[in-house]
Amino acid sequence: MRAATLPLLALLATPFMALPALAQQPAFLPYLNTPAEGAPILRPPTLSLSINGGPARRAIMDTGSTGVVVSASAIPGFDQLTPLGPGELTYTSSGRIMRGVNVMVPVTVAGADGTSVTTQPIPVLAVTRIDCLRNARSCRPMDAPRRVSMLGIGFARAKDRQPGAGPGRNPFLNVAGMGTPALGRGYVVTRRGVQVGLAKDTGGAFQKVKLASDPATGDWQPVPVCLALNARTPAACGTLLLDTGVSIMYLTLPPAQTDGLAVPGLRGGRVVADGASLAISPGAGQPAPAYGFTVGDRGNPVTPQRVILVGRGDRPPFVNTTVRALNAFDYLFDADAGEAGFRAVGGR
Repeated sequence: MRAATLPLLALLATPFMALPALAQQPAFLPYLNTPAEGAPILRPPTLSLSINGGPARRAIMDTGSTGVVVSASAIPGFDQLTPLGPGELTYTSSGRIMRGVNVMVPVTVAGADGTSVTTQPIPVLAVTRIDCLRNARSCRPMDAPRRVSMLGIGFARAKDRQPGAGPGRNPFLNVAGMGTPALGRGYVVTRRGVQVGLAKDTGGAFQKVKLASDPATGDWQPVPVCLALNARTPAACGTLLLDTGVSIMYLTLPPAQTDGLAVPGLRGGRVVADGASLAISPGAGQPAPAYGFTVGDRGNPVTPQRVILVGRGDRPPFVNTTVRALNAFDYLFDADAGEAGFRAVGGR
């Protein structure tokens, strides 16, 4: 995941409140970089982010992390805020360690058409330094970084170098007026935008996967999944992360699945060889649409840029699907019911 603040569209010069989302109903926020009509989504989506009433900045909407992470310089009145204590979050895909302090502030998120939602005050990580993991894939240490801007809306992330990650930090679960029978806590992620909040009938067209609870974190556990390379049996079953913050897949499988299909990567490590097929079946026995691709097939919009193998049989099976999974299905998270939902694209 690449944390960056990019030049804003001219439309963001208007105040966030130009088209406020109504309380007690979901709000649809079109991405700032929405693909053209009918085109696939190939890169992480972005939305407009304002912290504590400050100026708008473009942020990556990331289902692979939990919590808002921004440069301390982006928070108005930062020096006058009472810190909650030191904080850090590691983006394991890049190896960047964000260090700073947590502050309690409201967050406003807006889409390309000006529609916006505002949270209750939530903990936000104000970044004062970037450090790097020893084996970082893409990282440069930096003091007082000014271009960090990430909107983490994922779940089940506390055990992946994200201490304190949980529902209380998720901006899309803490919108004012949320948590009532009319407006459930959750969201729907599509290729063109994100629906914040769930109405009673939102999930009707989705195939649901029930999530196990995680009492230690107060969150839900990851989506179960079964994976197979070249239709090898038995499939390897583990967990799935639908991560809109990356376009490179990270895959962990046992040797019985990868033997003969792993090759050295151009940037080190191991990758799955072009021509191998990967089948991904979310739900592990529960109803959810399976999908797959052939590694290196540039004509298939769900195919990641690369498939990097993580570990050598010493970790549980895992797949980070990348943002390109949204070309196969829309994705729902219901934080109240503890469900993830999948709706095949074209099946609306």
